[in-house]
Amino acid sequence: MCLVMLLSLRVDRYHTGHFYGGPVSGHTEDLQKMKWLIVALIFISLLGSVLWVRPSPRQRYQAKVRMRARALGIQVQLAHVDLPRARGELEAERVSVPAYRFVRTNLESRERNAWVEWEVHRVETIGLHNEVLPQGWSWLKGGGTLPEPVLSRLVELLNALPDDVVGVESNPLNLTLYWYERGEIERLDQLQALVQPLLDAKI
Repeated sequence: MCLVMLLSLRVDRYHTGHFYGGPVSGHTEDLQKMKWLIVALIFISLLGSVLWVRPSPRQRYQAKVRMRARALGIQVQLAHVDLPRARGELEAERVSVPAYRFVRTNLESRERNAWVEWEVHRVETIGLHNEVLPQGWSWLKGGGTLPEPVLSRLVELLNALPDDVVGVESNPLNLTLYWYERGEIERLDQLQALVQPLLDAKI
């Protein structure tokens, strides 16, 4: 934009006969070319600004999905998760992933106080109790604490989840899916249908 202003100033001086400190006569064609150059630069500058602020297709998709989530009463936030150290890795990994929290509305106070929290993620580790989970899933917390009927329902859910759901967390407030928001917008309704039985069963 500064370049455009500088060219505009030089054209004004050119037009008034003071370009480069001396009188200039004629050269109408050169002056006209310079004016068109300024117009082109202004247009490119404005176009660049519009493209810079325009959301990408990915951002528009995320906005639609999250708006749909709010309509369904699902809370969405960007979460930072410290994963357990994966098999073959020297250090644990911290990831940023959208968290879709399905709010619990059917728990009494005594049930909330006695709740056993658990969390699993799609990462292969050498951890205890991982053998009861589908391959590629590991406990982040709660391993070995769930009774067999609850564990069976969890395994059923994990087997049904799409690949872009990389974690599931349960606490007294909500059941959370860590989801990278891929697929069609209808995917959210499918995910809600998968977790609703666990919400109803207070798992």
